[in-house]
Amino acid sequence: MNTERYGWDQLPDAITQLRQTVFTQEQQVPPELEWDETDRIATHYLVRDDSGTPLATARLYPEEDGAGGIGRMAVSREQRTLGVGTVLLREMMHDAFSEYDYLVLSAQEGAVDFYRRLGFYVVSDTYMDAGIPHRAMRCTAPGLLLDQEPETRCPFLLASDTTSWQIKGETDQLQLVRALADQATRRFWLYDTTLSHGLYDDHFLTEALSRLARRSRHSDIRFLIHDDYPLVKRRHRLVQLMRRLPSRISLGLVNTTYPHGDRPCVIADDSGVLIRHDFDHIEGFANFSAPRRVRPFGEDFARAWDYSRESIELRQLPF
Repeated sequence: MNTERYGWDQLPDAITQLRQTVFTQEQQVPPELEWDETDRIATHYLVRDDSGTPLATARLYPEEDGAGGIGRMAVSREQRTLGVGTVLLREMMHDAFSEYDYLVLSAQEGAVDFYRRLGFYVVSDTYMDAGIPHRAMRCTAPGLLLDQEPETRCPFLLASDTTSWQIKGETDQLQLVRALADQATRRFWLYDTTLSHGLYDDHFLTEALSRLARRSRHSDIRFLIHDDYPLVKRRHRLVQLMRRLPSRISLGLVNTTYPHGDRPCVIADDSGVLIRHDFDHIEGFANFSAPRRVRPFGEDFARAWDYSRESIELRQLPF
């Protein structure tokens, strides 16, 4: 199989025909809804077999906030159980990793499990688009998925994925923390030396925690750190969010005269955890379904939190 890429001005008839066959004819999507302005700014993909026969198409385009959008994936009827869609999506994810912070798509409900197997998770209720039920989905770590072989069919799915994802650098950690925060429904606890700007001062992470904080009055978001000076010296998105939602988000400073953890960690609900081997290095791992690992780290965090103190300097800073 060969994958070709085209801009709007070079769009071949094969892509037009595939989309018309799959969407307009098979799924009865009105022709006026099938083509839109996004086509003009997208990169269009076409997979052919070795004889040149078109097998599948899709488009990749820029979305808001640094996201890459994937859409209009159409696979010819004869190829739908033969892995062509997987080949195409992985090619797009590979291209997108160097250009976009994360990926989004609108999946027909019947295709949700297909996208889950490629690292996307659901982030919306069902909605109708062109008369077809859809769910919004996201993938925050396409690079990790392409670099490491997952152990389950649903990579990065909270409370499901048992893979131990290895952290080799700041980009790996940020992508995994984003996925944990984006899927948490009740608890997000973070323990580290500082709220490093490089690791945590992130627009996506802030928006995910803002949604969690507003989701329920029972939402529990805590940051436990050793040093607040970097936060006093320089503005931080998470601190600004905490000050806007003080009843839902808290920050404590470790009291080192009492027991406290010796490794940074992030806990999401009762099953997701990210652990670094020590404070001075990024290396570590993350699990999305590991309640037995979550429990001891959660107990250590809660014990240290009980003895923590408030940051007077942050409380006195002007908004």
